[in-house]
Amino acid sequence: MSFAARLLAWFDVHGRHDLPWQHPRSPYQVWVSEIMLQQTQVQTVIPYFERFMQRFPDIKTLALADQDEVLAHWAGLGYYARGRNLHKAAQIIDTQYGGEFPDEFEAIVALPGIGRSTAGAILSQAFEQRYAILDGNVKRVLTRHAAIEGWPGNKKLETELWQLAEDLTPQTRFADYTQAIMDLGATLCKRTRPGCEECPLKQDCQAFQLGRVAEFPYSKPKKQKPTRQAWFLLLFNSDNQIALIQRPNSGIWGGLYSLPEFDCFDDLSLAGVDLNSLVKWSGIRHTFSHYHLEIKPVYALKAPTVAEPDPCEPYYWLTLDEALKVGLPAPIKTLLQRALK
Repeated sequence: MSFAARLLAWFDVHGRHDLPWQHPRSPYQVWVSEIMLQQTQVQTVIPYFERFMQRFPDIKTLALADQDEVLAHWAGLGYYARGRNLHKAAQIIDTQYGGEFPDEFEAIVALPGIGRSTAGAILSQAFEQRYAILDGNVKRVLTRHAAIEGWPGNKKLETELWQLAEDLTPQTRFADYTQAIMDLGATLCKRTRPGCEECPLKQDCQAFQLGRVAEFPYSKPKKQKPTRQAWFLLLFNSDNQIALIQRPNSGIWGGLYSLPEFDCFDDLSLAGVDLNSLVKWSGIRHTFSHYHLEIKPVYALKAPTVAEPDPCEPYYWLTLDEALKVGLPAPIKTLLQRALK
């Protein structure tokens, strides 16, 4: 049996057939799920997907929604550019395609936030077109099966993997094959503790035959992540409302609401607070893809006569209950929940 035939036979028995975006497997549901699944595991995505679909059941509803509300439903999933791009793409589809998701590769890959692999996943699963995918799970399966040495993110190696992925894609059952190879990577061919003995591909998996499964795929050459510190101000007024700012769309936590942030403790005086009256809380360490952030929270009450530090970035004064309902980065939400207690 071919690679694809063995994989599909395994999928028919052991694959995941009851994921919420499979019923129905509409282009909209597949698209939203694929964006959410970028760098995020299935079990984490499922509750977010279900809540998102309840609020935004179709492309038109998503396109007409306010970005703040879209990001509020995205908050906690991370990589917030995905949520912003999803919203932008919905507006483009609504305007240019009458709210119908396009079924051509060039049109799909031109949408914000969609690359070659995501476009292939949408076309194969939602439209039953023959397109390969090459997400992290697939790279792991292919590099192990062929014992391909080197970091898969290398451009030359990635080109070779794309060719291999296309060669292995069968001529039928495109949606099932796409789901099958993702499922294999997620459930058996895992990065750690893979279930090689149950794998349908073990008989010709080169890494398995050589006893080198743990070596593949090769890791990206490591660079030490720098650490930066920032002070985050929990500033309350006499009405027991907390000051929030909305972050710019570019950069980390783009478009989300956050606490006023300062590079050093003395800069907190710019917010019109007495430095001697500030209460320091225990900090939080948050890791991004390219650096660690040491969050140093401080608590203060705002004098009613003091002006806000930057009229171009006004404060939004909300009760804690109101603040916890807007789109917040996960560590900021943790701080507000701590304040609520």
